[in-house]
Amino acid sequence: MNFAKRPLLWASPVALALALFGAPAMAAPANLPPPANFPPPGGETPQAFDVHAGTSYAVAASPDGQWLAFDLQGSLWTIPAKGGEAKRITDYFNDAHLPTWSPDGSRIAYYAYRDGDYDLWTARADGSDARQLTHGEFDDREPSWSPDGKTIAFASERGGGYDIWTIDIANGALTQLTKGPREDRAPAWSADSATIVFSGAGSLYSVPAHGGEVTPLRTAPTGARYDSPSLSPKGELAYVVADGAGSHLEIDGKAVSGKENVFPFRATWVGGDAYYISDGLIRRRNGAKLATIPFTARLEVVKPVYTRAKRDFTSTAPRRVLGIQHPALSPDGAQIAFIALGDLYVVPSTGGKPQALTHDEALEADAAWSPDGRSLAYTSDKGGGLPQIWVRDLATGKDRQVTSSRNQPLGAAWSPDGRRIAFLDTDGRWGVAGLQVVDVESGVMTRLQPSLPQPGKPTWSPDGRYVAVALSKPYSTSFREGNNQIWMVPSDGKGAPFWRDADKASLDSRGGGGPVWSPDGQKMAGIQDGVLKIWPVAPDGTALGSPRAYTSEISHYPTWSSDAKSVLFQAADKLKIVSVETGAIREVPLDFTYTLAIPKTKIVIHAGGLVDAVKDATQANKDIVIEGNRIAAVLDHDPRNYAGADKVIEAPTLTAIPGLIDHHAHAQKDFGANLHLAWLSYGITTVRDPGNQPYDGIEDREASEAGVRIGPRIYTTGPLLEWRRVFYRMGVAVSGPAHLEREIVRARALKYDLIKSYVRMPDFGQRRLVEAAHDMGVPVATHEIFPAAYTGVDNTEHLGATSRRGFSPKQGPQGKVYEDVIQLFGRSGRTLTPTNFGSINIFLAKHPEFRRDPRLSLYPEWARKTVSEGEALPPALLSMQAGQLEGLKAMKAAGTLVTAGTDTMIAPNLQAEISSYVDGGFTPFEALQTATVNSARALNLDAGTIEPGKLADIALVEGDPRKDIAATFRVKQVITNGRPFTVEELIAKAQRKP
Repeated sequence: MNFAKRPLLWASPVALALALFGAPAMAAPANLPPPANFPPPGGETPQAFDVHAGTSYAVAASPDGQWLAFDLQGSLWTIPAKGGEAKRITDYFNDAHLPTWSPDGSRIAYYAYRDGDYDLWTARADGSDARQLTHGEFDDREPSWSPDGKTIAFASERGGGYDIWTIDIANGALTQLTKGPREDRAPAWSADSATIVFSGAGSLYSVPAHGGEVTPLRTAPTGARYDSPSLSPKGELAYVVADGAGSHLEIDGKAVSGKENVFPFRATWVGGDAYYISDGLIRRRNGAKLATIPFTARLEVVKPVYTRAKRDFTSTAPRRVLGIQHPALSPDGAQIAFIALGDLYVVPSTGGKPQALTHDEALEADAAWSPDGRSLAYTSDKGGGLPQIWVRDLATGKDRQVTSSRNQPLGAAWSPDGRRIAFLDTDGRWGVAGLQVVDVESGVMTRLQPSLPQPGKPTWSPDGRYVAVALSKPYSTSFREGNNQIWMVPSDGKGAPFWRDADKASLDSRGGGGPVWSPDGQKMAGIQDGVLKIWPVAPDGTALGSPRAYTSEISHYPTWSSDAKSVLFQAADKLKIVSVETGAIREVPLDFTYTLAIPKTKIVIHAGGLVDAVKDATQANKDIVIEGNRIAAVLDHDPRNYAGADKVIEAPTLTAIPGLIDHHAHAQKDFGANLHLAWLSYGITTVRDPGNQPYDGIEDREASEAGVRIGPRIYTTGPLLEWRRVFYRMGVAVSGPAHLEREIVRARALKYDLIKSYVRMPDFGQRRLVEAAHDMGVPVATHEIFPAAYTGVDNTEHLGATSRRGFSPKQGPQGKVYEDVIQLFGRSGRTLTPTNFGSINIFLAKHPEFRRDPRLSLYPEWARKTVSEGEALPPALLSMQAGQLEGLKAMKAAGTLVTAGTDTMIAPNLQAEISSYVDGGFTPFEALQTATVNSARALNLDAGTIEPGKLADIALVEGDPRKDIAATFRVKQVITNGRPFTVEELIAKAQRKP
């Protein structure tokens, strides 16, 4: 099915509602069939099943007390107030939440993410006649219908942060009631429609419904927060309290819910009855009297069927290099410098065979030409340890280190006079970095900005007065996503930085989307909508006109010639140059290939113990015969097995296990080659990277395959595909359907191993990604659970983690999981990578000796501290572990494929992760399988077990991991793709010298 030819899916929300729901209903909601859903993109037959409890949903009672509406897994449902079979009144693609009834019970208001922003909607009680009340780029959430029926109160970011607003039902007029830094949320009305109560900064407030002074009602004590207030007809104030004891309901300061796990949504009242959700169930409470209202809701999943692509680790035929990292046009336009296969290259701008300027095991990144074209600056760890900035004199071929920073520099950019280089000094996870300049001659460094949230590459104003970087400009502090805009920093360090917007829309990414100032100072270039755009600017970066598109294909990383007449950019798997004067575009053809590095040796490992990850047994005294990069045989130990061996590894006191697989880890260039050495030193021989800058991950994959970078094999994707907004530097703010199609073109050209549909991607967009990815033969990963399970998404990342909703549909308070989540995973057999945040702290509390591990020397200082001192995590996050692990065990029992991942690049988190599974009830062998055979199965990789024919990825550890899972930490040797290394050898390699 060609999604692009199905315009209905990208039609206006009103058109979609009419198409889906048709004419107004003529019967009570319980008598109507559920609305139709679009079929799964692969044409699979959905499997239906019933659930009787749910996760992270809210309930609302109709004013007459006859009906209940609730929002299970992003659809609205209704049931009689006494319970029964739930009728779904919206389709799967609304992401609809928090229903509220009109006073006459004829309509239900809710908020939904139908078109890529949260807006307010109303529909008849049967789901028909759906109407969108609010529009635009801002999120509007949490509607509450006034008792007089004239107004809906809601929370909106449209005022520059979350505040309480109202909308007049008759004319659509909007009124802002609160304003300030509190981030006001979750409004609810008094019975006389005169007052609105709400939560803000974890406490409770009220405001007159027609505007006026805000009055504090209840201030939460330290360590607690109050949310989701509501008022009974008598004026009793109900709200949800989250504190160290859990999540519970209070009314007028009195705890009423006992040990119930209360969901953080407002209670609704009918007379003296309060309706709310706890323990996954619908509750009705009147004083001490509690009733549970039973329901049955039918959900659907599919098991996607498609032909999986399989990586070739056998053929040595030449392979085209795709991982061209940050290509830069020389000032005279005659040459292009870039990083690929771990080294620095140059090639004529007319094309040809690139020439390697470096050739070593160091990791290079981010080439940048000096204004006179005589030198190249780049980041490298060639001096030993972690990366610094080096400058190569192209005439002499000599390199000189110009920084000596405690942090790791990336993104070198020369000042117009060639005397200084601006760079990002990375000092945290995901590219958190300050902005520095270094004097090229003296090496004196000056920090212009402290740590910034993942800034983009610096660019200088041609007069040298400013250094500009792309930063995410958030809409509110409640949610972290924003638009990538331009942060202007005075280069003398004396003035205050300020924003300059390229346009209301976002730059695509901060990992190659610009801005890049033209050398004549009159223009900036950047990437928006997936294409190269250029706009006129003033000397202070003020836009003097709208951006103009110069390409129609997917574009990335523009750089200028010194005459400002040409721009080099990446177009999917090609390099191209556009003339700014004529618009003519020409390709730069490259003759550039590599071959897979396969050893030609025969190695025999004599292991005292062997756990093959197939049988739950520890085999004694075994020989593992490796020929090339595959296991040829597993035999009882006999010295005669050594015949013809090039190397024998005697390990009679060690246990052989399959090389570990981190199924969710993100690589960063600032760690240098040490990152890959560290993974190996902890026994990790395969890494799945589900989100990176578009070409960085491909370069990692190819450098590993070519044997240039010693480390694990890499499975990678491009950026996190977001929608209009973005948080991570490795994310892309997809602007619309046409942009999404361009990203799919790039994914296909670069041969991504998976595609990541991220937090704000609408459900219809995710559906399109599933269709495209499965056509490529690769899986789709997401944070989502539903309708992801219906549209064929393969992998869900994290039990918790970021959600566009502000709460997780995968887990409730205290990390607890209920029947809907368990069945959605189990029935579909989907892959879940839990990433139990905080497991490293628990692991280290049991094994404090691991805090002093010598392998930590491979990491930057900030990363070492996350192990030596533990992660700095809020207590509430750590307190969720027990609930999460209980749910994980239930999901595994239901049929979920659990794969271990860390959501970090710091290797020992993997051992902590699988140790947490043992704490949650897995056997040590089952926990080991999550990081071996299960992950290999999810990757369609011939590894993960020690069997003949499998790739030779093996770790030799002290102890038996079937008895003590912490033995996986005690790695002594590792074999990756048939190449053996001791831990001591890997640590020594980090001290490489030029």
